[in-house]
Amino acid sequence: MLRHTPDPLTGGLPDLLRRVRYEVLPAKATEDKVLEWVPTHVPVTVTASPAKGLAPTLDLATRLAGHGYRVVPHVPARLLVDDVHLKEVVDRLLAAGIDDVFVPAGDADLPAGAYDAALPVLRRLSELGSPFADVGITGYPESHPIVDDDVTVQAMWDKHPYATYIVSNLCFDPHVLGGWLRRVRRRHITLRVHVGVAGPVERAKLLSMATKIGVGESARFLTRHPAWFLRFAAPGGYSPDRLLRRSAGALTAPAASVAGLHLFTFNQIAETERWRRQMLERVGT
Repeated sequence: MLRHTPDPLTGGLPDLLRRVRYEVLPAKATEDKVLEWVPTHVPVTVTASPAKGLAPTLDLATRLAGHGYRVVPHVPARLLVDDVHLKEVVDRLLAAGIDDVFVPAGDADLPAGAYDAALPVLRRLSELGSPFADVGITGYPESHPIVDDDVTVQAMWDKHPYATYIVSNLCFDPHVLGGWLRRVRRRHITLRVHVGVAGPVERAKLLSMATKIGVGESARFLTRHPAWFLRFAAPGGYSPDRLLRRSAGALTAPAASVAGLHLFTFNQIAETERWRRQMLERVGT
């Protein structure tokens, strides 16, 4: 008698696939792609590039908010000039009805002004009366390319009193991801976690994006993470389906308290949403 092996995606992962966030880049066609493909109940996070500054991020974020999306702009510390600049950003976002921001340190080699890390910005937001209902910080399951592991762990611990959730950076090893989630909870960090997962990145489009001058965030991201780039670019080297199946136990463990998936689209928005819908249809909704 044949024994049926249950598909791990028929467990808790379909719920996580419904609780997704899409990370997009503030490029020329991004707004149209989001309007065409992304349901308004799916939060959209908008990155910020050291090459272009905060203006394109704020512009796209406010426009998408006007279309009824829950928008989460990235506000990197190293792109803020001073307290006055931060207050201007806060006021503009609040005026647009945006109540959720993601505050990383940022990848700019040199800070634009007073802030060189996320923690001082988070403290300043607290001094301003915690104007946003939600504030996200970064988690690093895998090693940061330029910061030691113990520093990133301590930084997350220092920042967590000022935040409401964590977004994990990309991780391709289910064992590493599971171990990181357990360590976070063992340190009594109770913030909800959105696990970062790359969407179904097409090799040709990724290579094209990474080599274009001015792409900024994606090119820098891939340059700083060469091992990740190789995983994406190698034929058959990356599949979100395979990663989710292998990570199912870690992601759905009650103790992990994973709130959902943070999907890095690399602006392949249509492909990512089609993939998500197909996954949900396949496992049953």
